[in-house]
Amino acid sequence: MSNSLEQLRRYTTVVSDSGDFESVAVYKPQDATTNPSLILAAVKNPSYARLIDVAVEYAKHKGGDSDAQVQNCLDRLLVEFGKELLNVVPGRVSTEADPALSFDKEKTKSMARHLIALYKEIGIDKERVLIKIASTWEGIQAARDLEKEGIHCNLTLLFGLQQAVACAEAGVTLISPFVGRILDWYQKERTADYAGAKDPGVQAVTRIYNYYKQHGYDTIVMAASLRSVSEAIWLAGCDFLTIPVPLLKELQGMNQDIPQVLSPEKAAQAEPIEKLSYIDDEPAFRWSLASDAMAQQKLNEGILKFNEDATELKSLLRAKLES
Repeated sequence: MSNSLEQLRRYTTVVSDSGDFESVAVYKPQDATTNPSLILAAVKNPSYARLIDVAVEYAKHKGGDSDAQVQNCLDRLLVEFGKELLNVVPGRVSTEADPALSFDKEKTKSMARHLIALYKEIGIDKERVLIKIASTWEGIQAARDLEKEGIHCNLTLLFGLQQAVACAEAGVTLISPFVGRILDWYQKERTADYAGAKDPGVQAVTRIYNYYKQHGYDTIVMAASLRSVSEAIWLAGCDFLTIPVPLLKELQGMNQDIPQVLSPEKAAQAEPIEKLSYIDDEPAFRWSLASDAMAQQKLNEGILKFNEDATELKSLLRAKLES
């Protein structure tokens, strides 16, 4: 019998959730994804000092005041990590836009275009890149415009069905509902048995997946923020699963049989989910999100945490530029 990771690959595209491209190479995922928190953790590894050196040299060459150099250094560093990840995965890499721009549609679009241009400078085609954008109203509208330009987007920090609906209507390439963070919220707020299929993060992704299949949307559902192998097993068949390196290792060491849980056929047989629409109705979207305490709180919390780590990363780069 093949190991559990290989079994999972029969139904689901496996994506690595890490900035540590040396570890990613071991498990041969199709795609890779990063965020400010993952990049911050990776740059503290001395093995990646050479990438920082490239980014610092680039920023100094570009010139400008201190803040401009720090931003240019960070942007180039994100792209350098993306390049290295693309050397070990055959598919695409997701690179995150500045979380501080999560409520600014136009600046998000500008940064996305800038990141794509930086990738182009080093010979990487935009078809191999997904720009990660928080699933705020402004982020979704930015992605709607970017997709029309041929810039593919990964809408992240997604917790509620209203976010998923608006993303599908916007024609985004891929969404990343955060399984583990949904579970975190319920474990903190309510006492209950959340094992296996009772996991509220698993249930949320299953509902989104079934909604997309029932209503004919092409947007890829990539379950993210997995906390356990159990979540991966209960979501076997989801379009994509982005899995942290420790869980990839655990799955590779297992020989448990993994049946397919999600499929278009099973979605068609599941309880019908009423079709919703938000894309041209900002008030309805905001009201629905505000009424969903978990989704609203985790979205805001996630943006703030990513921004905190991006700020720390900028501080580290500022020190390198000034040394």
